[in-house]
Amino acid sequence: MNSPCVARCGLNNDDYCMGCYRHVEEIVAWSNLDDSQKRDIVAKLDERRQQFVGQDNNQILSRDKWLEAQLKLK
Repeated sequence: MNSPCVARCGLNNDDYCMGCYRHVEEIVAWSNLDDSQKRDIVAKLDERRQQFVGQDNNQILSRDKWLEAQLKLK
């Protein structure tokens, strides 16, 4: 299954990407998830998009955020 990334990465204050609406931990884990887990995430994205209407990308998905999320997943 392809990633829902739209190359507009920027995190809100709760660490959700305002481009694809995945949480940073979901983004980091994506390549290790099976298709069923990926479908579960994708099924939530439209609802998240609606919840985040009007919010902006106020953070860039930095290397530090990526590494922090990786540590949480171990």
